[in-house]
Amino acid sequence: MKFKKPNKKWGLIWLISIIIFILAIFPVPSQHPIKYIERATGEVKIENVYGEKWLDWLYHNPVGEATLFTIAKRKFITSIYGDMMDDPKSAKKIAPFVKEYEVDLSIAQEQNFTSFNDFFTRKLKPEARPIVADSLAAASPADGKILAYENVKNSDFYIKGFRFNVDSFLSNPELSKKYEDGSMIVFRLAPPDYHRYHFPVSGTTASSNTKIDGYYYSVSPLALRKKAEIFCLNKREYGVIKNPVFGDVVMVEVGATMVGSMIQTYTGTTVKKGEEKGYFKFGGSTVVLLFEKDRIKIDNDLLINTSKGLETTIKMGEQIGVKK
Repeated sequence: MKFKKPNKKWGLIWLISIIIFILAIFPVPSQHPIKYIERATGEVKIENVYGEKWLDWLYHNPVGEATLFTIAKRKFITSIYGDMMDDPKSAKKIAPFVKEYEVDLSIAQEQNFTSFNDFFTRKLKPEARPIVADSLAAASPADGKILAYENVKNSDFYIKGFRFNVDSFLSNPELSKKYEDGSMIVFRLAPPDYHRYHFPVSGTTASSNTKIDGYYYSVSPLALRKKAEIFCLNKREYGVIKNPVFGDVVMVEVGATMVGSMIQTYTGTTVKKGEEKGYFKFGGSTVVLLFEKDRIKIDNDLLINTSKGLETTIKMGEQIGVKK
């Protein structure tokens, strides 16, 4: 009886598969926890990160990074997951999520939800988020955690020595020039946060946003520590709010991994501070504000905390700065 010699090609495929499997399950290096400051108390806390193990694997494991580059950052993955969160079956995820992340549903307008996205995009009772009344003060457009930079050109962004590129971010050289030495405030919305965003100042704006196509990287600090240019790579859209006190304020919504979509709900061209602009479907994401040079005096606590590399909790409607 003759025995067939092993097929070298299949042997090589088998060997490569074993190597990939070993690399895929290889423990990722221990990551520093995400620390932030609770604005109301000044207390330093550690964030309970949604999908932390998955993010660590994607950004710090060689097989995870390959998966990120080839699959996870693509629109179709985010769209598939977004559709799953619209499915009525996803409603069963709500109760465990609320318990795990201590979401306060007592301030929501509705208590019953038809899907996870229905819960995720919930509206709040008006009294839950009072808007700073002073016309010389700008309001936070969203709930989340905030980083603030008085002069974006001279400030480290997430990684020491990394400068934020306004031109790449806006993809509009003429507009970018107005903000290259202006102020920038970044609002990071984690999955447990309220996910509707609002106008930070009153004024006039275009009836629709300018859209910039891009990928869907995570905007978590776990990802930004590894790839700080993510904001300039992700899908995003922006509008310019013209205000007599703060000048032309650029408001940008940035997409991210598993953010099904950004829905703009405002109509018309005259807007009021605190008025809803739109909402993100499932996933953590980001709102960025850009102010022209010498137009805003950002609140000191936000600047000090940022200089220490710490985000600060913020609620929609809270003061973030005043006329300079």
